[in-house]
Amino acid sequence: MTTTPRLVIFDLDGTLVDSNRDLVPALNKATATEGLPNISMADVGHVVGKGALQMIERAYHFHGRKLEVGGPTHKRLLDRFVEFYEQNLTDKTVFFPSTLLALDELSKSGWQLAVCTNKYERLARKLLVQLGEAARFPVVTGGDTFDVKKPDPQHLIETAKLANVSPENCIMVGDSVNDIAAAQAANMPVIAVNFGYSDVPVEQLNPDRIISHFDELGGAVADLSHN
Repeated sequence: MTTTPRLVIFDLDGTLVDSNRDLVPALNKATATEGLPNISMADVGHVVGKGALQMIERAYHFHGRKLEVGGPTHKRLLDRFVEFYEQNLTDKTVFFPSTLLALDELSKSGWQLAVCTNKYERLARKLLVQLGEAARFPVVTGGDTFDVKKPDPQHLIETAKLANVSPENCIMVGDSVNDIAAAQAANMPVIAVNFGYSDVPVEQLNPDRIISHFDELGGAVADLSHN
């Protein structure tokens, strides 16, 4: 008797790991080269899920400074941000409480695990290696892996294909509108964590389930897989 492969696809920043601890300092280090004061995690952290370019925009907007979106300064700051961030990927970044226990339980229950993030793929892989957990995720895709990224559903669909799992046998876990919208468009059940970096309450995004701690993940996955 063969078992149908099943896959849980996770977002990374704000879902599996609390990476604001290193992302925001890298942002401040980059924008300081253009004379901007530091910005706090509370003031910028909720846009992390939308990418570094929007974090830079947010910093400029917060300080009332003008920035040509997509212009040379914006692009220069992105390069500096990535450089500074890559040097300090996991200085303070940690998995959210009970994440690894929840992943253990999913694996014991026969679920495969993957990461689908809008972070550059190499940075996502390097982060997981540095945290010692890369082996849990045979498939990792980033915002530059394909020609599309979340909220485009094809990002999730192609991630599933790399894992040799049909999209209808996948569940998405994320923290922001990009994750939830991509899953909904891909017809994948989606679980939202309410402790991540969403710029709106996840309740407003109509995920299939909401969890406030990884202790709740196994039950939510089991529930959705039986529907």
